[in-house]
Amino acid sequence: MTLGQKIAILRNSLQLSQEQLSEQLEVSRQSVSKWESDVSVPEISKIIQLATIFNVSIDDMLRDEIPLEPSYTETLFKPKESISFNGKYFGTDGFRGEANENLNAMHAFKIGRFLGWYYSNNMSGNTNRRARIVIGKDTRRSSYMFEYAIVAGVTSSGADAYMLHVTTTPSVSYVVRQDGFDCGIMISASHNPYYDNGIKLLNRMGEKMDDYTLSLIEKYIDGDLSEFDVEGDDLPLAHKNKIGTVIDHVAGRNRYVGYLISIAANSYRNLSVALDCANGASWMIARSVFSALGANVHVINDHPDGININEQAGSTHINSLRKYVKENHLDVGFAFDGDADRLIAVDENGNVVNGDHIIYVIGKRLRDKGLLPGNKVVTTIMSNMGLYRALEDAGIGYVQTTVGDRYVHESMMENNYYLGGEQSGHVIVRKYSTTGDGILSAIMILEEMIDKKTTLGELAEPVKMYPQSIKNVTVVDKSAVANDQNILDEVEAISKELGSDGRILLRESGTEPIIRIMVESSSQKICDSLTDRVAKLIEKSGYCK
Repeated sequence: MTLGQKIAILRNSLQLSQEQLSEQLEVSRQSVSKWESDVSVPEISKIIQLATIFNVSIDDMLRDEIPLEPSYTETLFKPKESISFNGKYFGTDGFRGEANENLNAMHAFKIGRFLGWYYSNNMSGNTNRRARIVIGKDTRRSSYMFEYAIVAGVTSSGADAYMLHVTTTPSVSYVVRQDGFDCGIMISASHNPYYDNGIKLLNRMGEKMDDYTLSLIEKYIDGDLSEFDVEGDDLPLAHKNKIGTVIDHVAGRNRYVGYLISIAANSYRNLSVALDCANGASWMIARSVFSALGANVHVINDHPDGININEQAGSTHINSLRKYVKENHLDVGFAFDGDADRLIAVDENGNVVNGDHIIYVIGKRLRDKGLLPGNKVVTTIMSNMGLYRALEDAGIGYVQTTVGDRYVHESMMENNYYLGGEQSGHVIVRKYSTTGDGILSAIMILEEMIDKKTTLGELAEPVKMYPQSIKNVTVVDKSAVANDQNILDEVEAISKELGSDGRILLRESGTEPIIRIMVESSSQKICDSLTDRVAKLIEKSGYCK
């Protein structure tokens, strides 16, 4: 763990903002941000002050590891005080919205303008070199519009734009890390319908962009230049030979394909594998990987036309793949979402193998190979009780985070865990990636099937999923619902009714005006009844449109 990571962990454990810590240290907030991003290191006098503020020894600050065990388990919502940035535009998975409605080409241009300027000057720690930004996109019709707008913004601010073209989110993450880019941009709305789109930002480590930088982008979008130390009413434009260039970087995508192939230790020549590419970003990459590894590959939903991405296809519409695997007597099927950062699998009998099953299968594999530090995996509060029972039986521990793969990754980094994920299929295998990667997860599953000489059905069988009901309620004010005592009292009453045989969760969507109600119990009838009960109370309380 780096010194910067320790500072960030300890600061958050005391619920201090960067501004509050900088005031105590009598330094600028930018200095704290640079320390936590490992751009610079504090002077020894400041390290001594930090040790005093955090109530740890100087040795603990400087040694390789520090004994920190922050709790990620929560009952209902992630505590508001632990969130340093409550974005106006950026949610847990980037800036997302309907194309040309609440996300338009001008937003994309301004994001490119800001990032091109920011990574070309001292505010980001850069010193006198041209910034380099890599950009990928999925197959949505609007992705091309946003791509060109971002490229125009990046280059007009004096940075170089490297274009990966249609590619996956994990490939952008890989290329950012391997090729030393300042940041990465992925244009995708993941599993959403084609008319939605999104802009995901990745830092130089291929991880989701930090909240501080996102807050600066939002200020620029809204015309607030107060923190940027620039003259006039906009960021300076590049001129003459300072204008950025545009570089075709498809070679980076090809290296990512080679990297995935290199992870596999076995030949797949005796396996028949189905791939559902959701008419999305994986439509070329996935086939290339598994064909190169020798599998008998069957591909469906690999003809994107700009408007059919995720349309009755991919990880959120698994039935077509289930039917295909059964009818063609295949060994396994893998379904990706629009940008291929998640995976839902289908076993040889057409049974769904979701993210919880995948965490269990890969977790056991890593544990058996001595690659599971702390003997724990990271899950979210939405993981099924069946996963926890199976992990306990296997002697594997777990921690929980709030919903969102960024929180899973934060927990993994802060506690040195190597595996984490969500039931939806986002699974992060930290030995190989800093983000969820559906194709990588599929490779890990096939490796385990071959090594254990068994089927996916047998590997996933110990995870016996509890019946579950999830109801989404569209509301006017998510926060008001989350803090309504009558609703919270009802949730508490239901929790007592369920006892140890079930659980109820109520949470705010990170990207939509929705409250999600989830109940797990011994019967589907009970689950449906209790979710309806809470939904009706929310509606009766006047929160619905």
